Amino acid sequence: MKIDISRIQVNLKRIALADCGQSMTEYALLCALVAFGATAGYRGMATSVANAYNTISADFAGVFGSASGGSGGNSGGNGGGGNGGRGGH
Repeated sequence: MKIDISRIQVNLKRIALADCGQSMTEYALLCALVAFGATAGYRGMATSVANAYNTISADFAGVFGSASGGSGGNSGGNGGGGNGGRGGH
């Protein structure tokens, strides 16, 4: 298969000189600006999310008691046809 370099050069030149290249560059710059703004906003948002998580965690700890020690599991067994045991509660 023979590759015609001159035809490829003509096509690349036509694409480079087309007006759509300018708008593609503008879209790329716009996307970069939006990405930069979103990245800059992550630090403030991360602090807010961490504060909300800590507040909710403290509320759960206050309602349900200390989270340390685990839940005890649900290993009550079948109980010989009954409803089973209560587990580790």
